[in-house]
Amino acid sequence: MENKDEDVTIGANKYKENQPIGTAAQAQDNEAKDYKEAPSAPLFEHGELSSWSFYRAGIAEFVATFLFLYITVLTVIGVNKSNNKCSSVGVQGIAWSFGGMIFALVYCTAGISGGHINPAVTFGLFLARKLSLSRAVFYIIMQCLGAICGAAVVKGFQ
Repeated sequence: MENKDEDVTIGANKYKENQPIGTAAQAQDNEAKDYKEAPSAPLFEHGELSSWSFYRAGIAEFVATFLFLYITVLTVIGVNKSNNKCSSVGVQGIAWSFGGMIFALVYCTAGISGGHINPAVTFGLFLARKLSLSRAVFYIIMQCLGAICGAAVVKGFQ
């Protein structure tokens, strides 16, 4: 305990006063970063149209969007059709179904397709150059088809 003042002095002098903070610190060279930025995706990659992983990722997006719409819309319909508030899961159950489904589906599909589930997420990642145009368009088509099929199955059960 006798060196307590020295520890505070050493810790206080660990960082210089002229060290930039916030966005100024982020704008410095890449050697100061503790991670490596992934290279930008090409606009159109011809080779991915013939790979199985491309189509597997699209199928994963379709299934995830289908399941998300199916479960969450059925939960909302079940709450709205119940006669008594106590006989259904209520608004909190709806929130849990949305959050739980997003959590589970992103966890399951993140390693396959990135777990986007939403065309807006896919479009944002395309704008950030993390996806090629062909992959982004394919994901968006599969997500929209999954949403249409999920809603159609719910409509068929009603």
